[in-house]
Amino acid sequence: MTTEEINTLKYPIGKEEIPEKITAKHIQKWISDISELPSKLREAVSKLSKEQLDTPYRPDGWTLKQLIHHIADSHMSALLRFKWALTEDEPTIKAYDEKSFAELYDSKLAPVEISIDFITALHGKWVILLENMSNSDFERTFVHPESGYRYTLKESLGHYSWHGRHHYAHLQNLLKRKGWF
Repeated sequence: MTTEEINTLKYPIGKEEIPEKITAKHIQKWISDISELPSKLREAVSKLSKEQLDTPYRPDGWTLKQLIHHIADSHMSALLRFKWALTEDEPTIKAYDEKSFAELYDSKLAPVEISIDFITALHGKWVILLENMSNSDFERTFVHPESGYRYTLKESLGHYSWHGRHHYAHLQNLLKRKGWF
């Protein structure tokens, strides 16, 4: 497999690019992405067998099951980051080891429906928060403990929009390659 093929499998929609000037149009699009992700995931995995869900989406990648559980873990963390930034002055958030999380029992053994239901509820709550935030709310920041970078909530929203689309594309690409759609 060529480096280009590996990169295409790893970054099917390209690497994350957050614009320097984030507009209201970007924010509305990103909120829409967050809102739509649960139903897209549910539809994509609804007819897959256990064996299909235990298939890695790329060589040396997570299984589809681990991928769905990862999205739940990551977006749970995201909602907490938003809430901390909205209620505290520039909090330092808690980072986590996503690779180790993906190896835990729940990520390997739990049915994907548990995380799909969780993502649905989580995103429902998150979208209500996002749709009611003011422009100044989106300017609030949190600090990442590893990089020391101060993220605005509008940058973070762009990141999680990309994150959901990125992993959804991983899932869709595997379904297409295997003819499972």
